[in-house]
Amino acid sequence: MRDLKLPDQRHPEKAHRSDNAQPKKPDWIRVRAPGGDGYEATREIVRSHGLTTVCEEAGCPNVGECWSQGHATMMIMGEVCTRSCTFCNVATGKPPEALDVFEPGRVADAVTKLGLNHVVITSVDRDDIEDGGAEHFAQTIRAIRHRAPETTIEILTPDFIRCGPEALEKVVAARPDVFNHNLETVPGLYPEVRPGARYFHSLRLLQRVKELDPAMFTKSGIMVGLGEDRQAVMQVMDDMRAADVDFLTIGQYLQPTPKHHRVDRFVTPDEFASYEKAAFGKGFLMVSATPLTRSSYHAGDDFSRLRAARLAKLSSA
Repeated sequence: MRDLKLPDQRHPEKAHRSDNAQPKKPDWIRVRAPGGDGYEATREIVRSHGLTTVCEEAGCPNVGECWSQGHATMMIMGEVCTRSCTFCNVATGKPPEALDVFEPGRVADAVTKLGLNHVVITSVDRDDIEDGGAEHFAQTIRAIRHRAPETTIEILTPDFIRCGPEALEKVVAARPDVFNHNLETVPGLYPEVRPGARYFHSLRLLQRVKELDPAMFTKSGIMVGLGEDRQAVMQVMDDMRAADVDFLTIGQYLQPTPKHHRVDRFVTPDEFASYEKAAFGKGFLMVSATPLTRSSYHAGDDFSRLRAARLAKLSSA
């Protein structure tokens, strides 16, 4: 039986890689250890429903803050990903089981018990499934709509790169409030950082969402500190705006283990503020650019700002 708590079994494809030194984190990205009544209550609901969260699987530094407020990002379709991105701490390999048909209902039940006004649903990549898990996403969205009709839904999807166009169409037809797909890094780093993906395919995916439903909010994010330069980040912003992406997130890459991609540098808060200013200048409705920014960090509050920004833009047109 595979033990995902052991690094060599969690990331067998990385076991042969030489170790990369893990530099000491600067003061501006230190966080408190998780704990407290709110954190424990959220963990109990997640555990009792047999759910997986990206908060834990990806080692998110914000898990203590978010869970203490009852906010958890559900990760559907199992805990083993078929990709082997060098930045990611989610377990990799061949998923051991078929999709759980009862999972959408359990996710919806957990959403109601957590009392979420806004929920983020993400997943592992499932290249072993014909539609990449698109129908499972759609079923999860529908289950939440049924159980918690007032809750707004944000999804963070795979790229469906091995699927036909109908896969994306299924997900968009289920009408999430926000469709997020992360570009993760600049195109020049894809072969090293995201070898199973293609930059322009991911960009086209985001553009296609808008073609299918022009009213749907789209969102994407990148990490910095992987070896990119400012010019490349600016080009990614321009590419996203050309695809009509509404919401941009930029956060600091943090190295999960010595076997993962090295941290090239820690980007300063002032640099993040500069990226945020530039992104708003390029026309994004919403931007979150801080060292601790992650796709679902403060997602509910940011969605409210995103919606308000669109209304303000329409009223001034």
